[in-house]
Amino acid sequence: MRAARLIKMVLLLQSRASMTAAELAAELEVSERTITRDAQALTEAGVPVYADRGRTGGYRLVGGYRTRLTGLARGEAEALFLSGVPGALREMGLEDAASAARLKVSAALLPSLRDAPRSAAQRFHLDAPGWFKETPPPALLPAVADAVWDDRPVVARYRRQDSEVERALEPYGLVLKAGVWYLCARVPETGSHRVYRIDRFTSVTPVAPGASGPSAGERFVRDEDFDLPAFWEERAAQFARAILREEVVLRLTPAGARQLPHVTDRAVAQEVLAGAEPDDRGRVTVTLPVESIVVAYSQLLALGAEVEVLRPPELRERLATTAAGMAGLYR
Repeated sequence: MRAARLIKMVLLLQSRASMTAAELAAELEVSERTITRDAQALTEAGVPVYADRGRTGGYRLVGGYRTRLTGLARGEAEALFLSGVPGALREMGLEDAASAARLKVSAALLPSLRDAPRSAAQRFHLDAPGWFKETPPPALLPAVADAVWDDRPVVARYRRQDSEVERALEPYGLVLKAGVWYLCARVPETGSHRVYRIDRFTSVTPVAPGASGPSAGERFVRDEDFDLPAFWEERAAQFARAILREEVVLRLTPAGARQLPHVTDRAVAQEVLAGAEPDDRGRVTVTLPVESIVVAYSQLLALGAEVEVLRPPELRERLATTAAGMAGLYR
């Protein structure tokens, strides 16, 4: 709808010094000609949109123009208050700042939307940790979060197996995965981005202004092309595949094939099942990558008689022994 597009165009120009017609067209998913017409419509409506002509020109707001939040619809206002996850904000030490921000936004809303915070809270709650786990937040999480928000380099010491390692880091972003906090950071000496579990940090020290070394300076220059969600998705997929170091050969009944993605890595299970041809009894034989024989045993035990392990012999024998023991117990 054009009205929503015009509001978004004003908000985009308000958040940036200047934008070209091509940039606005890409953001709003319209043609550059439509951007020209929309800019003219905003000018006629009293919004001071100024067009800089020429190859390096673009659109900008003049006179310090600022829009108000009274254009928010109810759904938009409620979604806005879902963006703050109370538990995560509290663990990062940002609860007070988030509370103040919500109060300011609430004050700017129309009276008819003042119940948006309560409405959203009644309808959505995020409980990030897994079941049967009480993972306390890492003690150094607030210090790491401060460095992330301020783009401040740090020197961190962290546990790696039986030793401690010290490394200069440029903290890019935080990820909360299944109750565990991770830091995505760039290592200045190599230029590579890596992932660290924050609960393994033993100290985090901001680099003082004027210090020497690759991380010297009060703030580091962030790579604007870095995409935290895409980076995390790629690394998480790499990690999931990297831990699958062994293989087992299985014969599955139709019911076992349907259940396999629910007891092991879903993507890997679906991949191996996709290329499997059923025999005359509807069973399929697949080679499944697994983390270890011990992990495969606990996973495949859940499938009962719907799976037969063909290889390796030690896993087949272990399941056979368990099955015999269970048969004797329930005979």
